Amino acid sequence: MDTAVNKITKLEEKFREAYMEYYYHFHKNPEKSYEEKETSAYVAEKLQKLPMDEVKTNIGGYGVVGVLKGGKPGPCVGLRADMDALSVLEATGVDFASCNPGVMHACGHDAHTAMLLGVAHVLCEIKDEVPGTVKFVFQPSEEMTPRGGAPGMIEDGVLENPRVDVMLASHVWPTFETGMIGAQDGIVSAASDHLKIKVTGKSAHASMPHEGVDAIVAGAAVVGGLQTIVARNIDPKETAVITIGLINGGTRYNVLPEECFLEGTVRSFNKNVTAQMPVLIQRVVDGVSAGYGTTGEVDYESGYPSVQNNPAVAKICRSAIAEVVGEDGVLPVQGVPAAGEDFSFFSLAAPSVFAWLGCRPKDIPLEQMPPLHNAKFLPDPEALQIGVRYMATAAMKVLSEYIPEKK
Repeated sequence: MDTAVNKITKLEEKFREAYMEYYYHFHKNPEKSYEEKETSAYVAEKLQKLPMDEVKTNIGGYGVVGVLKGGKPGPCVGLRADMDALSVLEATGVDFASCNPGVMHACGHDAHTAMLLGVAHVLCEIKDEVPGTVKFVFQPSEEMTPRGGAPGMIEDGVLENPRVDVMLASHVWPTFETGMIGAQDGIVSAASDHLKIKVTGKSAHASMPHEGVDAIVAGAAVVGGLQTIVARNIDPKETAVITIGLINGGTRYNVLPEECFLEGTVRSFNKNVTAQMPVLIQRVVDGVSAGYGTTGEVDYESGYPSVQNNPAVAKICRSAIAEVVGEDGVLPVQGVPAAGEDFSFFSLAAPSVFAWLGCRPKDIPLEQMPPLHNAKFLPDPEALQIGVRYMATAAMKVLSEYIPEKK
């Protein structure tokens, strides 16, 4: 007897050449956040060739949604893939490398988009057996913190008509070997906020610093002071990250600059810690300003909250993982990385699961695998095959087994 997972596996194999062609196309033609015009059009074109009941475009920007109404009654599941690329100069050397210099799919969103199109092919093939409705949600601008692309799609009604009962997503994850998938309960990403600081002093000749107030020295003190927040103001049982990734000050080597600009990110997991951060950062900047004779302005933008995996849905997803790759492929509970992810907005609006999809070839040690956002990052192609089978299986199991919460 042909089981559901066997049928999905055979269909994944049938459509593998097609969705891998999509993957190569997306990788060769990356587009940054808010610029996914051609990617969006390509996705819409592929969906319109399938027996979708509806294809919607320009949802929350360049978002695309395909709606598939199954042949049996049931709830509605949304499957999400992000489409945008990064400002990274590719260094993979592959023959399908980016044709857009300085822009690269270094975070795997090309794989996510291709996999979801693969799932669309699979589920359309068994449309009469689908017990409910599937929304294929292709989202723009995931990388554009603090706003992201998910809020715009939600505002444009992506979760309505019909109402989405469950949202699912996966992300290629080079920390884990291909064949491993994680769908654990609770928080699975950090809250991700955006920090800007302007330090203002007084310009003077570099040989006479006593006649001015050095904004760079004060800025450096701010950077050092910020690191004490996690070490001395956060409960040791909790954790957080404050990283300054950009410093800009001065116009000439022998001039004391009047201004120094700092920009960075703040990551945290506990909502109480997240709420403390703006106050603690302002206190450091005020203290440095008082000590160095500068003034300091803090622009703190709250960004993505943490992704929350629903335990009931996660249990179903782990069952799907076991069916696709075996019990050994179900990733044990892991420490949560401090990565930000705007799927969090979906997880706050509907019961959701965000899965980590291992994509490191088994013959490559962890220390040799390029990480996400690296100019040499490429996922193992086998991971895409597993990802299509997992997402199609998880969607079918959620539609069959999940009991929507009463509102």
